[in-house]
Amino acid sequence: MSRPRIVIVGAGFAGYRAARTLSRLTRDKADITLLNPTDYFLYLPLLPQVAAGILEPRRVTVSLSGTLPRVRLVLGEADAIDLDEHTVHYTGPEGDGGVLDFDRLILAAGSVNKLLPIPGVAEHAHGFRGLPEALYLRDHVTRQVELAAAADPENCSARCTFVVVGAGYTGTEVAAQGQLFTDSQVRKQPLRSGMRPRWLLLDIADRVLPELDERLSRTADRVLRQRGVDVRMGTSVKEATPSGVLLTDGEFVSTRTVVWCVGVRPDPLAESLGLPMERGRLLVDPHLQVPGRPELFAAGDGAAVPDLEKPGQYTPMTAQHAWRQGKAVAHSVAASLGMGERRPYRHRDKGFAVDLGGVKAAANPFGIPLSGVAAGAVTRGYHLAAMPGNRVRVAADWLLDAVLPRQAVQLGLVREWSVPLDTASPELARVPGGPEKRVEKKGENGPVEKKGDKEPVEKKGDKEPVEKKGEKAAEKREEGAEEQPEEDRLEAGPRAGPRTDGSGESAVGETATVPLGVDAVTGSRGGEPAKSQPGGEPAKSQPGGEPAKNQPGGEPAKNQPGGEPAKGPAPGPVRHPGAGAAEPPGRVPHPDAVEAMESKRFGASAHLRRPGAAGPASRADSGEEVVPPDVLQDPDAAKHPEPPGPVQRPHPPAGRGSPATTRGGHPKPPAGPSGTPAEGDS
Repeated sequence: MSRPRIVIVGAGFAGYRAARTLSRLTRDKADITLLNPTDYFLYLPLLPQVAAGILEPRRVTVSLSGTLPRVRLVLGEADAIDLDEHTVHYTGPEGDGGVLDFDRLILAAGSVNKLLPIPGVAEHAHGFRGLPEALYLRDHVTRQVELAAAADPENCSARCTFVVVGAGYTGTEVAAQGQLFTDSQVRKQPLRSGMRPRWLLLDIADRVLPELDERLSRTADRVLRQRGVDVRMGTSVKEATPSGVLLTDGEFVSTRTVVWCVGVRPDPLAESLGLPMERGRLLVDPHLQVPGRPELFAAGDGAAVPDLEKPGQYTPMTAQHAWRQGKAVAHSVAASLGMGERRPYRHRDKGFAVDLGGVKAAANPFGIPLSGVAAGAVTRGYHLAAMPGNRVRVAADWLLDAVLPRQAVQLGLVREWSVPLDTASPELARVPGGPEKRVEKKGENGPVEKKGDKEPVEKKGDKEPVEKKGEKAAEKREEGAEEQPEEDRLEAGPRAGPRTDGSGESAVGETATVPLGVDAVTGSRGGEPAKSQPGGEPAKSQPGGEPAKNQPGGEPAKNQPGGEPAKGPAPGPVRHPGAGAAEPPGRVPHPDAVEAMESKRFGASAHLRRPGAAGPASRADSGEEVVPPDVLQDPDAAKHPEPPGPVQRPHPPAGRGSPATTRGGHPKPPAGPSGTPAEGDS
C-alpha cells in the first residue's frame, strides 16, 4: 500500500510549524511535500531590525531543508488547486510548471500587503512584508541621507523626510528603528544647518498600536515622540506623488520615501476554490478542516478560525496565532490518517511585546505592563525563544550593535522596480522576464517608475529595448506586400536592423524597401551627394570606384556566382536607382522604407521611416528624372567602358539559395530584358 501524500502550501509561521510537527508525528509513514517560493522560513518580527542595519539578512531566515527532516521541499508558487483531481499546479522560480498530487492538503499561503484605493500609492509606496523589501528600504534610506548632504535646502528636506503609513506592529517598529538608524548616519557627518532626518507616522486610528492594550499604546507613543518621530493620529495619505504625499488634512509633505504598513489581507489563492469565505479567509472548523472537504485544511492568515475564547469571533491575523495553528492543523491531518487524535484550536493570549529600538520596548507579559530596559530585555528574550534557529547569530549581532557603530553602506542588490507594492509574492524580488503574480490588474505592465535611479523592466525574451516607432513600422512593412504592388518597392538587399519578431536580435539577410529617389544612407534627397551615391565620389561598393569583392569587376565573393558557394541562403537581386522612364505622376513612395542600403558597409543598424514622417520633396517634384522600378541602369554608366547594366544573379539550387518569393509572399520579378551579365557573374 502506498504511503499517503501530504502537501503543504506555504512555509510561513503556520506552514513551517505544520511541516515540522507532521515530520515528527508521521515518522516516515507519509510523504510530506512543502511548496514554497523560497528555501527559508522568515521570522517577520525581526524584519525592522534588518532594515535598520542591526541584523544581517540571513539572521532572520531559517533553512527549510536543514531544519525539516523527512520533508521534501519544492520551490514554486501555487497557481491553481483542483480539489476534484487532488492536484496543485505551481510555477517554479525559473518559469517551469509542475503538478503535485495529494491526499491531504494544508493551505498556509499567508497574507500580502493590503491595498487601498488611494491614488499613487501602488506606484510610489513600498510595503514591508518580505526580505527584499527590507533590503531595499535599508539601501534607499542610506542613499537618501547621502544625497541630501550634497543637495540644496529644499531637496535636502525632502530626501530626509520618511513617511510611514500605519501605526500597527510593523509601522511602529519601522518608524522607531528608522529614526535611530538615520540619526546614527548624520551623527558624524551632519546635514545642513538646522536640518535632521524626520520620520512621520500616520494612521487614521486615534492612537498608536490600536489593537493592543492602551497602556502599551501610551508607552510606545511617548518613546516615539521623545525620539523625534512626528506622530500624527487621525491622519492618513490622500494622494501619493513622485515628489511627496498629500495628507487628509490638506498638508503636502515633500518626501522621496513612503513605507506602506497599513495592514495585510489574505493571499488570494483561496478565493479561487469557490468555497465559503469570511472577508477573504477560508472558513474552517475548530479543527482547522474545511467543512465538506475531508482532504482540505487551512491555517494561518488565510484561514478564518473560530475563536473558542470569544464565541462568534475569529482569531486575528497575527504571527502568534499562525504559529500555534500550525501545530494544531498538523495533529488534525495526522489524525485523519489514523495517527493520533485531533485537537480543537484554543489559545489564550499571554501578552504582547513591541521592540522600539535600542534598549526600549513596550511589553505586557502575562498582563504585566513593562517599559524601558525591562521591556527591552523581555522582548528580546521572547524573540530568541520563539525563533526556530539562528539564536546564537542573532544574539551576537545584538551584542556587536551595542558596542560598534552601524555600517551605513548601500549595496544596491534590490532595485525599486523589483519590489512593487501590488504583488502577491512579497517574499520574492521581481526579475526581468521572471514569473510574476499580481494582486490587482493595476500595474500588470510593471510598476510605474519614480523619479530616481530606476531600471526598466525587460519583458521576457527582450534583449534590447524595442522602440514603438520600429514596432509600428515593422507591422506596416509586413502588410505592405499585400497593400502595395511589387513594382512600388525596391529591394535594398541584406540589412542589419532590429527584428520585428520581438526577439531583440539583429536579423541579417532580410530584404528591406527603399523609396524611389531617397538616399539609402542619409535618407535625404538632393544636397551634397554622398560618396556612395551618383554624383559623388564613388565608393568601393559602387560603379566607378574600386570594385569590391561582391561587385562586378572585382574578386567574386563566396556568396556570389563564380566564387566559393556560401553555406547560407544568398540574398535576392540587388537593384540600384538609375536613369529610365519618368515615374507616373501621383505615385507616393512607400512610407516604411528602411534606409539601410549601405548599412552593412557602415556597420550601422537600419532605421525605419514612420508613415507620415517629414522628408524632402520627391525627385518628380524637383524636376529631376525619375526611373521606373522595373528596369534599372547604372547611373554612372558613362564612367565605364562597358556599362554593366542591371545586376542579375541566377537562381540557386532548391534548398540552398534565396527563396523564390519576397517577404510579402509575391514571386520575385525576373531581370529586365536589357540586362547583361555582370563581370563577376560571368
